[in-house]
Order: sequence, then C-alpha cells, then structure tokens
Amino acid sequence: MAPHNTAPNEGTSLVDAAYQGMRRRILDNQWAPGYQAMEQQIAEQLGMSRTPVREALIRLGKEGLVEVIPRRGMRVLPVSPTDMREIYDVLTALECMAAETLAARKPGQAELKPLITATKAMEKALAQDDLDAWAAADELFHERLVHMAGNKLLAQAVMSHWDRAHRARMFTLRLRPKPVNSTHEHMALVERLAAGDVAGASAVNREHRQRASRELLGIFERFRLQQM
Repeated sequence: MAPHNTAPNEGTSLVDAAYQGMRRRILDNQWAPGYQAMEQQIAEQLGMSRTPVREALIRLGKEGLVEVIPRRGMRVLPVSPTDMREIYDVLTALECMAAETLAARKPGQAELKPLITATKAMEKALAQDDLDAWAAADELFHERLVHMAGNKLLAQAVMSHWDRAHRARMFTLRLRPKPVNSTHEHMALVERLAAGDVAGASAVNREHRQRASRELLGIFERFRLQQM
C-alpha cells in the first residue's frame, strides 16, 4: 500500500509548491496585473513540470488572481475600483461579525495578546519608517482577529478575498499618507473587545475598515487608475 499513498502526497506537495510560488509573485507584484506567461515558461521559472503548474493555475483562477487561457497559459488579473469597493464591503461586514463574536466572549488580556503584540509591532515599524514591516503587522492583526472569532467558515470567507485586497494595499502602500491612525484604531478595538462591548467593537472596526477603503479608492481617483 505504501507506493499507492506516496505518489498523491508527492503530487500534492508539488502543486502546493507551484501555487505558493506563483501566488507570492502575484501578491508581491513581481508578476504585475496583465502579466502573461505560458505554462512551460512558468514551469521553467519554478523548476518543475507543467502538470503541478496547471493544477495550481486552476486554483489561482478560482481565487480570482489569474485568468487561465487555454493553450496560452495565464494572465494575472487586475483589480479595479469596483472590485476593491466590493471586496472591502465584504471584508468589513465579515470582520465586524468576527469582532462581535469575539467581544461577546469578553476575552481577557492573555487571549488578546496576539492583537496587542501585532499593534505594538505596527508602532515600532512606523517609528522606524519601515512600511513593509508595518503592513505585515497590520495584516497579522486582522488575520488573528478573524481566526480568534472561532468560526472556520467565516475565516475561510475572509481569506478567499484576502489576496486581492493584499495586492492592492501593497501596490498603494507608498502612495497613501503615513498610516498613523491605524495603531490608535487597533488599540481602541482591543479595548472594546476586552470590555465585552459587542456594538462598540463592531463600530470601531467598521469605521477603521471604511476609512482604509476611502483612502484606497481615493488613490484610484487621484492617480486616475482604472485598475491595479
């Protein structure tokens, strides 16, 4: 039975490696919106055969990151202002639900430590003018918030939109004002969570996300971007 079990595991790991390799290139804008490549080109870049690349492309296509083009490989899909507005609307609603669920438990300092640690990392990064480190800590805060709610389907729904939001945020990271408000808003949210204030936690998170959405969409308008 061992040989029968080994092949699928190896195949799965290769598909995962191809998926992660391509996904990272897209999210870091190494493969910019509109970038096109044949399966063979991608396979050569990743140092593997076309089979795992093809399967990984199908996965990325379902996530809205690429368009799989028969006999022509793939194209990295852009994010439009409409896409971004809709993504932020969904993320805001789902994150507010997560905040409400977590606040209802009235979590103690030990449970809230991951959020506090991420916020302190944001403060440190801003003090050092390290926007990449700030963005990583900011995303960690929101990711932890969603998972701490304890609803797996909610977390999966958020993560299904996460990548395109991340790509747009990284694209605009140095075009936005210095993100000094985020740290204060995160700490205000932590305080509402600790107090068990369900409505307050939801309100603070909603305003935080809506402000971020306004800033991002403002960049589309200011620089006359049709997509990114």
